[in-house]
This record gives sequence, C-alpha cells and structure tokens, in this order.
Amino acid sequence: MNKRKILPFILPIAIIIVWYIITDGLHLVKPFILPSPVGVLNSAINILQSGKLFKNTVDTLFKVFSGLILASVVAIPLGIIMGWYQTLEDLASFIISVLRPIPPVAWIPFSILWFGYGTVPAIFIIFMGCVFPILVYTLDGVKRTDKVLIESAQTLGATDGHILKRVILPSTVPYIVSGLKVGVGIALMCTISAEMIGSSSGLGYMILTASNLFDTGTTVVGMLVIGLIGLAFDYVFGRIQKRIFW
Repeated sequence: MNKRKILPFILPIAIIIVWYIITDGLHLVKPFILPSPVGVLNSAINILQSGKLFKNTVDTLFKVFSGLILASVVAIPLGIIMGWYQTLEDLASFIISVLRPIPPVAWIPFSILWFGYGTVPAIFIIFMGCVFPILVYTLDGVKRTDKVLIESAQTLGATDGHILKRVILPSTVPYIVSGLKVGVGIALMCTISAEMIGSSSGLGYMILTASNLFDTGTTVVGMLVIGLIGLAFDYVFGRIQKRIFW
C-alpha cells in the first residue's frame, strides 16, 4: 500500500488510542468532562437510531448551501463588475473595507431582530460570512487577468460584455473556486454559531442542547460530524481545483 495513503491515518489512530487509555483505561478523566471513544460511539449509535443526527445534519447542510449560494449570486457578479469598472470599485471599496472585518456572529442580534428565530437568520449570518471572501477572491481574479488577452480582444473589436464573458470570467474561475472553498469553512462556523443562539434545529442546536444536559458524547459526535462535512467539502473543492489547474 502507498505510504502516503497510510500517513494521514497514523495520527488520528494514535490520538484515539491515547484518548481511550486516559478515559476507559486509566479513568483519569470523568465522562462528563471528556467522554471515552466507546461512549462517543454509543452516543452516535443512539442518535443515529433516533434519526436526530440525520435530521440535524440535513438541516445544517441546507442552511450552509442556501447561504453560500446567496453569497455567490451576489459576490461573483459584483466582484467581476467591480474588477472591470474601476469607478465602481472606488465607489464601493470604502464600505466593503468597513464591513468585511466585522465578525459574522456580530450580526446575530440583528438577524434575530429582523428575521426572528429559525432557519432564515442562520442563512443571513452565513451570507454575511461568505459574501466578502468570495467577493475579494473574485475581484482579485479579475485584476490578475492577463492584460494581453484583454487588449487582444479589444483590438479585435470585442465589446465589454464579450470580454467579461469570454476572457475575464474563464480567467477568474480558479479564484472563484478558491473563494468558495474559503467560504464553505466560514459558512460551517457561522452556521453552528447561529444555530446555538437563534435556531431550534441543526448540529449547532444539537451540540448546545447536549452540552446543557452534560451529554458530552453527543456533543463530540456533533463536532466530529461538522469536521467530516468540512473534510468532504475540502475534498470536493480540491478535486475541482485540480481539474481547473491541470
């Protein structure tokens, strides 16, 4: 077997072994502080059988995709237009520079005031977290487009619309994918934070509820599922990037 395929699994296995030793083996840590791997496995089986894990995971994924799609619909066209028209970039750069550093979770009080509790405020928080990274990456992609290609198209009589469609957009796609990859990670963090405060469903809500009941096994299961979702997204976008660059 390829050595590179084995290496990523060595550290997780070592961590699980040490984890088992200090919990079930030597009983150095109480279960309500850190559950054992066996306790986590039992919790996973219980919430899988009850259907809660599937329901909450689907709910979280719906929010992530909805927020990410809305952010993409706004950020990608805006980034392309801003990158092409300098006047528009100058007009919007100040307000973007002010809003971009604001943490998405800072919008939670307003999201609750504007949209109440439930799915919509969580989608709004994800949108606020994703829109600026995607916008900045798209804008950067437009700026990095080879000037020779643009000038050649202009020499041949291409209009701005044709240049944006035939030259700028294809050149910007790798940057857009990179922005989406960053956005997914932010979206997951935003979703969990929003679900813990302003939602009654999703993995964040499940983790918060389990923590309040000192059900640390379910808490760890929720955390691991979030990590696995992030890993799956990272793999998908990594494959897309390889196809684009190769």
